[in-house]
Amino acid sequence: MPLANHNNQRTIEKPSSCTGVGLHTGVESTITFKPAPENYGIRFKRTDIKGSPVIKADIDHVVDISRGTTIEQKGVRIHTVEHTLAAVSGLRIDNILIELTSKETPVMDGSAKDFVEALQSSGQITQDAERKVLTIGKAVTYSDPVKEIDIHVIPANRFRVTFMVEYPLPQLGTQYEAIYNMKEDFAKEVAPARTFCFMSEVEMLKEQGLIKGGSLENAVVIIDKEIDTKDIDHLRKLFGIEEKIISGANGILNGKALRYRNEPVRHKTLDLIGDLALLGVPIKGHVTAARSGHASNVEFVKMIRQEYADYFKKHNI
Repeated sequence: MPLANHNNQRTIEKPSSCTGVGLHTGVESTITFKPAPENYGIRFKRTDIKGSPVIKADIDHVVDISRGTTIEQKGVRIHTVEHTLAAVSGLRIDNILIELTSKETPVMDGSAKDFVEALQSSGQITQDAERKVLTIGKAVTYSDPVKEIDIHVIPANRFRVTFMVEYPLPQLGTQYEAIYNMKEDFAKEVAPARTFCFMSEVEMLKEQGLIKGGSLENAVVIIDKEIDTKDIDHLRKLFGIEEKIISGANGILNGKALRYRNEPVRHKTLDLIGDLALLGVPIKGHVTAARSGHASNVEFVKMIRQEYADYFKKHNI
């Protein structure tokens, strides 16, 4: 095994797995992380399909961003890849094969915590090949004035992320998160942040065929409208929930305690890190985002690819 070198590529030492249901499809799925050779990148494999097709985690394969990031190659789809990609990227793993027994990654508790713990249990191996890193020398900016979304990346001495969101709710308000050292902060400050949605969105998402695997165990439901017993009963029927549901005094369904005061923005940061992994190469630069989501994240990644097209062509990425 080569000597440890932060400039070299890394993979995991041994396989590890997690099992759960997909957030949007509701199907049970086992995800298994496996070692991969140098210059392999991040790839998913559908073991439930004849021939076990492999899909490269790449921005060119993104086909849907409906409350999550879905990739597809040659007619084979994998739903909601962002938490998995964030775990791999946040732990600075360059080459890995991610096997799935179904069409969606398991949501687990709504965060990337279980994936991070599985990957940490796998250990890491430093490989011989030098790590490819996109060094930002020129700023790239995405802006949507209508939705008041802005994302920028500027030169920096390492990969950093700053995120800001604003919600017209007293229990949320303006939230801010800054991650300046991924190695020290990702696993404990970002990965455990859970997905969230608003009470007013739940029925709409259900009607759109989404959140089939959603529950109060894998999502934080924020109350953003007046609700009564009738609303609660409807919610229980909608999700087949038998236990009692209450309107929490903290503005969160069932009074679920947040893991962080600003858990929602930390989860948005998690999503952004996962979507940025679709570049196919880590960034050396400072990304700042305001009010962005999967759609804008994906467009931003496309802009970076276009701005640095010569780099990606040169390195065959």
